[in-house]
Amino acid sequence: MGYIELMGISKSYNKQSNVLNGIDLTIEKGEFFVLVGPSGSGKSTLLRMIAGLEEISGGTLKISGEIVNHLPPKNRNLSMVFQNYALYPHLSVEQNILFGLHAKKIDKEIQRKRLEETAEMMGLSELLKRKPRELSGGQRQRVALARAVVSEAPLCLMDEPLSNLDAKLRANMRIEIRRLQKRLGLTMVYVTHDQVEAMTMGDRIMVLNDGIIQQVGEPIELYNKPANLFVATFIGSPKMNLGKAVLKDSKLLIENALEVPLEQMEVPTSLQNRDLVIGLRAEHMPHGSEQHQIQKVEIVNVEHLGNETLISFEVGTELWTAKWLGQWLVQVGDIVPIHISVENMCFFDADTGCLIQEAAFSQKQEVVSK
Repeated sequence: MGYIELMGISKSYNKQSNVLNGIDLTIEKGEFFVLVGPSGSGKSTLLRMIAGLEEISGGTLKISGEIVNHLPPKNRNLSMVFQNYALYPHLSVEQNILFGLHAKKIDKEIQRKRLEETAEMMGLSELLKRKPRELSGGQRQRVALARAVVSEAPLCLMDEPLSNLDAKLRANMRIEIRRLQKRLGLTMVYVTHDQVEAMTMGDRIMVLNDGIIQQVGEPIELYNKPANLFVATFIGSPKMNLGKAVLKDSKLLIENALEVPLEQMEVPTSLQNRDLVIGLRAEHMPHGSEQHQIQKVEIVNVEHLGNETLISFEVGTELWTAKWLGQWLVQVGDIVPIHISVENMCFFDADTGCLIQEAAFSQKQEVVSK
């Protein structure tokens, strides 16, 4: 039994089509669980249903073994951090942090002790008398986090809390939130549309699209073994390169433009006589230094990132990207050798979009890890 259990959860407005469809999910105690998906996928709605801010249309929600479908938020023993911080502008930082404890009539000595500990932990000790308008975006976010932490609720829900911050601050806050969660042993459910946040923060990730669960698993599992084409393109940056493919003799023909030898690979029956889509990660197409398995491609775009170089080229009508470590002095229009191997490809069914066979290298990694 998990700490949070969702059984057949659905949500509809005015009894129209469902925003969420039959969500079955278990979140363990002390887990950092991330809900990720594009805008409109239903992830914030699901979080608000766990919080008690949205009514559940169908199914059962349990927290710590208790059915909470009709419990108000104040009785669910949780805290929540919103995207817009939700600070009271007329109150000081100290008053904002203690607002929930004051409303619950917690003893003032306990309030003071919790405030001092939390403010020191969040680096807010020098800012307690300031008003929110006198704080930066990062400081306001820390106040919102402190308000959640000071409640000492075992469950913390976060709805895109970093989306209003700049890139550098977002990276720092990711680390702070993760450290805080581990230090306090919180069960955290975190909503984001940013797959980098999901990959770097979550113990497990649930990918949601159009109100339907696409895949649930550890970050590296979703990256190496995406359940379908949606997950393949949503998880990972740059996204997985995709191309329609057919098996032809002892070669794989991709987008009617690129022929890749099958080498010594024994073709499974699951791949024969069907329309395929292959997926290949950018880092699995290194610069070709040997004659074996080399393709010559024309560069259509180059991104120099300092520690790595992104090379884009066309495969039929598709635009693919390769990631090369280091600094490569190449330009648009250059013809470069690139190493493309079937071993690094995931195979999907072209009709259903579902994964048929994961890349051979990830299978080997599993064997090593075991």
